Amino acid sequence: MTRNVSKLDRALAKVCEHCPVCVPARRAQSGALYNFVKFAETKFCPFCRAYGRVHGRPAHAPEV
Repeated sequence: MTRNVSKLDRALAKVCEHCPVCVPARRAQSGALYNFVKFAETKFCPFCRAYGRVHGRPAHAPEV
């Protein structure tokens, strides 16, 4: 399966990669920040949605 990822998607995903909320959530995999990111990523945050399109995994998933 091929994904069409635009330059805008990559730029938005870069914000999520350095987000002060998402980074600790990806590291800890539990707690309040993790639950917040898991809830907000598909509904409210365009950066988290772009992260999912670019990396093929949700923003709360641990880094590979």
